Amino acid sequence: MSDEPRMAVAYDWLQAWRGGETVLAAVLRLYPNADLFALVDFLPDALRPRIGGKRAQTTFVQKIPGARRYFRFLLPLFPSAIESLDVSRYDIVLSISHAVAKGVRTHKEQLHICYCNTPMRYAWDLREQYLPADGLGAGWKGGLAHRMLDRLRDWDRRTSDRVTHFIANSQFIRDRIARCYGRDADVIYPPVDTSFYTPGPETATRGDYYVAASHWVPYKRLPVIVQAFAQLPDRTLVIAGAGPETAAARAAAPANVRFEGEVPRDRMRDLMRGARALVFAAEEDFGIVPVEAQACGTPVIAFGRGGVLETVRAPTEAQPTGVFFDEQTPTALAGAVKRFEAAQFDAADCRAQAERFDTANFDRAITSYVADRWRAFRGARG
Repeated sequence: MSDEPRMAVAYDWLQAWRGGETVLAAVLRLYPNADLFALVDFLPDALRPRIGGKRAQTTFVQKIPGARRYFRFLLPLFPSAIESLDVSRYDIVLSISHAVAKGVRTHKEQLHICYCNTPMRYAWDLREQYLPADGLGAGWKGGLAHRMLDRLRDWDRRTSDRVTHFIANSQFIRDRIARCYGRDADVIYPPVDTSFYTPGPETATRGDYYVAASHWVPYKRLPVIVQAFAQLPDRTLVIAGAGPETAAARAAAPANVRFEGEVPRDRMRDLMRGARALVFAAEEDFGIVPVEAQACGTPVIAFGRGGVLETVRAPTEAQPTGVFFDEQTPTALAGAVKRFEAAQFDAADCRAQAERFDTANFDRAITSYVADRWRAFRGARG
């Protein structure tokens, strides 16, 4: 084997830009000679420069009519599709996975490192949220869906043996990897662009509103946020982002809730800079958005489970950066807003907390990790 290992990067799918794509972009910047593989690649041209202009080598799912809009409904095909990718000529396979990418076929002469954003949510933990939203919560359709997800979970567990080393994006996900796969993992937090997400000019003043931002799928709990502010009619909430939950939430929203839809990064930064706090109701694996808000000097009101416990400091800690609520209910969130308003937070503390997750820290950690594991792997094979 040469001193310059050939690397393949395997990703689930490319369609829009969320937290996983931020990790992918950082990896491709660090390893510009790596080849990219994915189930499908429908990334808009405007976003492609963020991954160095690369296009993924894709699977047969890419060619199915209507796949651009409906490929997620082809979930039962994903295991066979990801296994159809040929990465056999590479020395290192680095998969970035929240669904099936870590199941790519490898052989014993390859080092396979998986950066795991989470074991597949809908197969393991969040069925009761995803299935009803798709009309599959009960009846014969629900039964078929559960059997399909049971098979998917078995495949997911079985193919975890193809991974040489797991990296988890948080301690929370490290625990989930241990529970689902029976494997240990090292933790490397995702990169947050603290050079872009910065506090506003010193002359700027904060607005009198709260902000929530996400791709609004069921587990993000958009209805909880909207209903909480229905109980707080004298506070203003601005909601950025779009997704399956948005239409129903918009229809039921009170007058003090404003929807902005999908917004560019500059506008998202401005909203964070001006907000009293970011509101975050998900049990998230890591949660890049709360860290981006803190990088702007903005504190966070968050559901107190998941990765956010590792990124936000509670009022009981030194240099607090936010408050937590214990139940994903409108009443609990409304109470947290009131507790937040009774506390004191310093924008400089928020900024300092966010800098712990800076892109430079990710760069150093991931390159050192890959180099060390490759050196040990190569040495073990003579």
